[in-house]
Amino acid sequence: MTFRLYDTATREVRDFVPLEEGKAGLYVCGLTVQSEPHVGHVRSGVNFDVLQRWLRHLGYDVTFIRNVTDIDDKILMKSAEQGIAWYQLAYRMQRELSRAYDALNVAPPTYEPAATGHVPEMIVLIEELIAKGHAYAAEDGSGDVYFDVRSWPQYGELTRQGIDDMAAAEDADPRGKRDPRDFALWKGWKKESEPETAAWPSPWGPGRPGWHIECSAMAGKYLGPAFDIHGGGVDLRFPHHENEQAQSRAAGRPFASYWMHNAWITTAGEKMSKSLGNSLTIPAVLERYRGIELRYYLVAAHYRSHVEFSFEALDEAAAGFRRIESFLERVGEAPRGALPDDFTTAMNDDLGTPAAMAVLFDTVREGNSALGRGDDATPYAGEVLAMLDVLGLDPADPAWAGVGGEDHRLTGALDVLVGALLEQRAAARAAKDFATADAIRDRIKAAGIEVEDTPDGPRWSLDAGSIS
Repeated sequence: MTFRLYDTATREVRDFVPLEEGKAGLYVCGLTVQSEPHVGHVRSGVNFDVLQRWLRHLGYDVTFIRNVTDIDDKILMKSAEQGIAWYQLAYRMQRELSRAYDALNVAPPTYEPAATGHVPEMIVLIEELIAKGHAYAAEDGSGDVYFDVRSWPQYGELTRQGIDDMAAAEDADPRGKRDPRDFALWKGWKKESEPETAAWPSPWGPGRPGWHIECSAMAGKYLGPAFDIHGGGVDLRFPHHENEQAQSRAAGRPFASYWMHNAWITTAGEKMSKSLGNSLTIPAVLERYRGIELRYYLVAAHYRSHVEFSFEALDEAAAGFRRIESFLERVGEAPRGALPDDFTTAMNDDLGTPAAMAVLFDTVREGNSALGRGDDATPYAGEVLAMLDVLGLDPADPAWAGVGGEDHRLTGALDVLVGALLEQRAAARAAKDFATADAIRDRIKAAGIEVEDTPDGPRWSLDAGSIS
């Protein structure tokens, strides 16, 4: 079956046909490193990590570029508020982001370029746009350079908007613009309010690049003028991705063949963001959950589905993943098997992780049933390991070593101890000694552990209310 993906440009599910057979070029807009990464940020990293893992499983040679925006208005503002250099803030937050990705087993991209390392490429692209009549230097002495949106008739095609229906671009002082919707390609240095280190020489005077030109230049540098997939958060579709596509194609670069966007994580119905004050930083969440459990929570939802974050839902996800681990521990050593056909079908259908997870749990349930009958459950465990590996959730993956290790060992020890008590309870019930069986269950419950009797046997989980 061919891998099919939802292209947000055409708004339809399309067969993936790469520009070069056997290869796949993927560019994902990374973060502006202005503050600590939160759960909403890392969702994009996890979702596109699953994409690159699946493409590699299908046999593609993947070149995956995920940039870092390390110069930006917000970085300059926040660094000034904190009384530190802008590059110090950006570097510190980039390291925090890398730690967050590592904690969730997000495999590194082929390359992770920083915007500040590619200013020459941006200047070249701006010069090409000026030469083609699609950009102009402001005449107000600011040193700004703008993209002329009315010079490009296809402007708005990605998000299907007409120019006259668009709001003004609020990325620079409008006095130097021919049209309020023209967006900044280059921002002249503001000597009175910006540090000298935040300016680079250019034909238009010292300054720094606009946000949108950064990604176009870096994508072109490493993937060429045309590449396969461009990804990012759905909030980037406009204006960022619209502007990227317009300026790239206006310069004669075909740019991306497919566009993929992951949905938001919301809290109380609003996008999780720092400005709303409802962000949940990764270190804070990892104080309560293992990285593998948080990743499982993020992978379980379809990448295009909005997720309403709650600790209750994360508790349920963590308990669900522990049931998978419990099954694997009960089986013991097992060679990795082949992927079930239904799992492959689900993943080939626009990364259908919810349906893929259903196959995973069906396989675990069948394996537990086999164990209950005294049959060999190794084949089921092999399939489970294969599915977990594709999703970046294999507990034995060396990438998880040292990440929540103490919690994992504690969970394993609890599973052994609780399992022994449950076996004693089962023996008491079989002997019709219900008083002893009830007493054992009460002891387990008093320890903050909930037991659920299922057709496949008892399952335990930590009572969320017992965790402070």
